[in-house]
Amino acid sequence: MGTVQIRDVRKSYGAIEVLHGVSIDIEDGEFVALVGPSGCGKSTLLRMIAGLEDITAGEILIGDRVVNNVAPKDRDIAMVFQNYALYPHKNVRENMGFALRQRRIAKAEITERVNNAARILGLEPLLERKPRQLSGGQRQRVAMGRAIVRDPNVFLFDEPLSNLDAKLRVQMRSEIKELHQRLKTTTIYVTHDQIEAMTLADRVVVMNGGVVEQEGAPLDLYDHPASLFVAAFIGSPPMNFLEGDLREGPRLALADGTVLDMPTGDPKGRSRVTIGVRPEHFTIGATGWPATVSVVEPTGSETQITARLAGQIVRVLIRGRTSVLPGETIHLSVSPDFVHFFDPAPVPELALLEDAA
Repeated sequence: MGTVQIRDVRKSYGAIEVLHGVSIDIEDGEFVALVGPSGCGKSTLLRMIAGLEDITAGEILIGDRVVNNVAPKDRDIAMVFQNYALYPHKNVRENMGFALRQRRIAKAEITERVNNAARILGLEPLLERKPRQLSGGQRQRVAMGRAIVRDPNVFLFDEPLSNLDAKLRVQMRSEIKELHQRLKTTTIYVTHDQIEAMTLADRVVVMNGGVVEQEGAPLDLYDHPASLFVAAFIGSPPMNFLEGDLREGPRLALADGTVLDMPTGDPKGRSRVTIGVRPEHFTIGATGWPATVSVVEPTGSETQITARLAGQIVRVLIRGRTSVLPGETIHLSVSPDFVHFFDPAPVPELALLEDAA
């Protein structure tokens, strides 16, 4: 069975604790993405599952077996790294079959497994080539093939697409998802790219500062973020935030004195709040919140508008095209269903940093 249970796992380096009691249950055949900014602990956790890092406290179970003290080679896992880790002097066939030869698998079985994996990944014409004769995407497929031939209970992916260009990342995302749908092997995938996490995974685990901030189906996290951090991290362009005092009306009084009519009040009855609105949920019309357009970015299928609302930058995403020009004043409105309320706090800087991810 390919179930993975992470029970109150902690990791410390001397006096510095980097994981603070993480618990996650992963079902057999499930694709789970661990996502978060650099330093959140996601790669450390993956390496602990693989046996490449010691566990300070807690337990990790693969199947029904506690693997805290089990060697990596005996955990029935296969790991795909960011840097491919191929042997430059061996051809594709030899790279894919190397781990099986180390385990003294019969030559005929190795050939059968390698040929099967090559067929799945479209590598059959490349089996006699050396890594230097391959593109980045082909090398990553070879690394995936090397994992497939082992027929493990669990696949571990450590940011496997971060070295590829944007177009190739999109292609490889589709290939990884199709591979999982075909093999149905339990997969744990680490990435800092929330688009990768949302498009690939059955379930996304958002990590922050060594703890699990929220976990759930990708669209559940998008539609119902449990914290300001998750709201800022999930979504591209990122969610817009405005902090102020709620007054009767309801109205939102911002720090600069601007008062905005609100489509709905805070269901939890808070008076001081941060509201969040995703760019695609704004509507431009004759009435609403006045904002001055700074930049218009058409991409063909949609247009992103950057504007200033009460001195703060907001982003608006329109499906299709618009005649709006920089310098114009637009009026923004939003349905009550698409207004998110959070406790007031500084907006995480990653809302800007991850916009390019």
